[in-house]
Amino acid sequence: MRVRPFRLLCVLALSTAALVLPATAASAATPIVNGDFEAGNLSGWTSTGTTAVVSSGAHGGTYAARVGSTSPSGSSSIAQNFTAPSGATQLSFWYAVTCPDTVTYDWATATLRDNTTGTTATPLPRTCTNGAGWKQVTAAVTATHSYTLTLTSRDDNYPGDPTFTLYDDVTVNGTAPVNDFSISANPASGTVTAGQTATSTISTAVTAGSAQTVSLSATGAPAGASASLNPTSVTAGASATLTVSTSATTPSGSYPITVTGTGPSATHTTTFTLTVGSTGGPTLVSADPFTNTTSQHATEVEPDTFAWGNTIVSSSQVGRFTDGGSSDISWNTSTDAGATWAHGMLPGITVYQGGGAWARVSDPAVAYDAKHGTWLISGLIINANVGGAGVSISRSANGTSWQNPVIAVGNDGQDYDKEWVVCDNTTTSPFYGNCYVEVDITTTGNTIVMSTSTDGGATWSAARSPSGSPSGLGGQPLVQPNGTVVVPYSGNGSSIRSFTSTNGGSTWNASTLIANVSSHTPAGGLRGGDGLPSAEIDAAGTVYVAWQDCRFRSGCPANDIVYSTSSNGTSWSTVTRVPIDTTTSGVDHFIPGIGVDRTTSGASTHIGLYYYFYPAANCTSATCQLTVGYVSSINSGATWSTPQTVGGPMNLSQIASTTQGSMVGDYLSCSIAGGKAVAIFAVGKTPSGGQAFDEGMYTAGGLPVTGGAIRAHSGGATGVPAGPAPTVTARR
Repeated sequence: MRVRPFRLLCVLALSTAALVLPATAASAATPIVNGDFEAGNLSGWTSTGTTAVVSSGAHGGTYAARVGSTSPSGSSSIAQNFTAPSGATQLSFWYAVTCPDTVTYDWATATLRDNTTGTTATPLPRTCTNGAGWKQVTAAVTATHSYTLTLTSRDDNYPGDPTFTLYDDVTVNGTAPVNDFSISANPASGTVTAGQTATSTISTAVTAGSAQTVSLSATGAPAGASASLNPTSVTAGASATLTVSTSATTPSGSYPITVTGTGPSATHTTTFTLTVGSTGGPTLVSADPFTNTTSQHATEVEPDTFAWGNTIVSSSQVGRFTDGGSSDISWNTSTDAGATWAHGMLPGITVYQGGGAWARVSDPAVAYDAKHGTWLISGLIINANVGGAGVSISRSANGTSWQNPVIAVGNDGQDYDKEWVVCDNTTTSPFYGNCYVEVDITTTGNTIVMSTSTDGGATWSAARSPSGSPSGLGGQPLVQPNGTVVVPYSGNGSSIRSFTSTNGGSTWNASTLIANVSSHTPAGGLRGGDGLPSAEIDAAGTVYVAWQDCRFRSGCPANDIVYSTSSNGTSWSTVTRVPIDTTTSGVDHFIPGIGVDRTTSGASTHIGLYYYFYPAANCTSATCQLTVGYVSSINSGATWSTPQTVGGPMNLSQIASTTQGSMVGDYLSCSIAGGKAVAIFAVGKTPSGGQAFDEGMYTAGGLPVTGGAIRAHSGGATGVPAGPAPTVTARR
């Protein structure tokens, strides 16, 4: 017997508990979907680890499922929910295990959980044989009971003795099966400007019996548009592409495109909603689809964006509650630098979408992990007591199909607020592929903590506090090319500060002051962001931090957007005013979203800046005209373009109401893709159809970063004192 090095033989809860799926209602006619795997894929099954359908060595027919790998790997499994039909008494399946080791280390096993009674049987105990061929296993079932069958292959990943198991011909006796299928669209909606094209993947799956041929057709395209499918016929389990092409004459609006799948035994439909925006004014990207009576509809607030190449992913709160959080977080994804968009809702977070457990969610932020090819959206999960329970991370390989979330920080009884996420995407960085989450703990006075992931956001380290346990909120971590993480944040409204890590998040250094804040409170009871910073980074690692500040205006009657820069996260430049207008203009500017072109650096850095503003700072809740503006610079902020209005104006009564004021968001974001500045921003309009609001997410498209001749100001500040630190409550 060979002696192995010591290893932890913890089978990572790849047990039935980890794989018990929600008990969905299976067809009464056939309990096992694709039990013979003759669909040529694992449709009907949920898999973990390394799994595949193979066409050699099947027990019956052409295909069998291989659980595990022909190379050393970890634990893998496939699982399926089913309901035993009338007259059913027995489950049966066949297995063939390849296990050149001993059952101490490697094995095949199967469990059958009766979800109706809450009991679990093990029809296949741990088994390790090699070359024994196909064996049959049976287990008793009770008619009408709901079950979860889990077929597992355990491999300890030891070199030279890979273990895997073939499974085939999974059946339950009872009423004869009837062939059936499902059909779905991903994404389920898309937004274009007239003259552009939207696409969606139309997927089919076997839900009962065997695969059948499904003919596809599409109806409902608006005037001046066409909808086509390629191919027009598939075998259930395969997919087709829906292409909706609009023209310059296609009227703006939302149009449900119905895709019909027709098979010999069944017909099903799915809907792709096309939103066509006009060529003038901002384009609607997404709208609140929820109808729960506990939050406000239709409302979307507080967007963030992140760009990688020409792909941009945005997220926002959807269905805002008055006292904190939302019904869910949206995803909005463009693969053409903001010209067209697909959108949907993140699954598995809240009770309102995809079977989640949490009452609400808030504060979305987006990141991309280039090493692991993974998009991440973070959220502040909120419990039934409206407490910030922790940080969720939803992950996607393509920005349109999202997994259920993992919990990165929290779920430990403490109260959290205002998280953010970023990843190290420089291939030469010693910490390439690290991702970092920042969040503050309100139960300990807004103590800031950080957590690190090295596997694409699947798992996260224990939370660590920087040296000195700084207090603040709204941190936005950024990663320099050398791997240094710089985290600018609000010192509870009275200052902008930052801290760093130079060792991949193992430890975090003490906080340093960027600048004290002198801020004017926006009129009309607007929830004006509380001076939270917006931060971005250029190709060389220079960090740009922007916030709202009145230091350049005598008497503090209104805010400018100001910024400071740093090459190391510890020494910061003099505060500079963005010259959107004169200091005596009477215009109030707030909630900045700064974007930096990460292909530029030094004196040629390109910057885009979106912001909200009041044309008249001294307005009232009845007269304030909330508007969205944009300026740009191509010389690192030395000079700027003339401002342009890209959204609004809107009345405060047209945006979500919260206990802290009318709301478009505590922050805004800008990303530069393809050389153009793209933002998603909240705009309120006059509601219709019985809704209380019509506040959605809009975009002005990719705006040119042209710069201009209006010179920025870094001197002449009035020296308005910051005054006592404001009382900052949780801003969920």
